[in-house]
Amino acid sequence: MTRLLALLLGVSVASPAFAASKPFFSLHNTDFVVLLGFLAFIALMMYFKVPGIVGGLLDKRAEGIRHELDEARALRKEAQDLVEKYEREEKEVQARAERIIAHAKQEAAEAAQKAREDLEVSIARRMKAADEQIASAEAAAVREVRDRAISIAISASREVIARQLSAADASKLIDDAIGEVEAKLH
Repeated sequence: MTRLLALLLGVSVASPAFAASKPFFSLHNTDFVVLLGFLAFIALMMYFKVPGIVGGLLDKRAEGIRHELDEARALRKEAQDLVEKYEREEKEVQARAERIIAHAKQEAAEAAQKAREDLEVSIARRMKAADEQIASAEAAAVREVRDRAISIAISASREVIARQLSAADASKLIDDAIGEVEAKLH
């Protein structure tokens, strides 16, 4: 260790101006002093096992990087799996939506067909009801015309009979009518 200190002290005392005029293996030659300093530096590095420490740190850093790369690969694979899963789910949802739409269209078509059939039945029922109302109105009109004709005929008959019928004939007709009504009622 003392030699090393002496060497360092000698290096610091050596002047660069004297280096060119002196022999190479002299402490007055700066090239030689630099070479000695470099060798001393290398020796110190070896003595304190710096290359091993640096190598260990580099190995540790390399292991850390390797670990980070493995973790990044795992995360990338996980992300790819998630993307694939979501793409599958999206396709399933899209297919399900298409099935729902197709089913809804089919139900709408069936509902439209049912509505058409119900409308046709309703129209037929209303036509039948209208026909029945027309027939009923027609029958009522025929009855009314007949009743009116009967009423007019009775009135006319009464006037004709009243002019031509005597009191005895009228009594006889009334008695015949009463007898006929009695026969029909019993």
